[in-house]
Amino acid sequence: MVEQSPRFLTLADVAEVLNTSTAQVYALVRRGELVAIKIGGRGQWRVEASKLEEYIQEQYTKARKFVEAHPYPESADEDAEV
Repeated sequence: MVEQSPRFLTLADVAEVLNTSTAQVYALVRRGELVAIKIGGRGQWRVEASKLEEYIQEQYTKARKFVEAHPYPESADEDAEV
């Protein structure tokens, strides 16, 4: 039997996926950058897995646009040591 991923993730789960802190994920949610819902009497935040994937894809798009708008100087490649 194939294990199905949960539909909703805790902020801690999202932080693990993004390799960041729960506080950073909370800030993304509160700023409206990452769509989430509050559930239960204590108002715990949950992020739908599909919304997390949308957020990740948006970040790839933003990063690509940034790179296109700010090309890395070729001379920097020659100066960089690996």
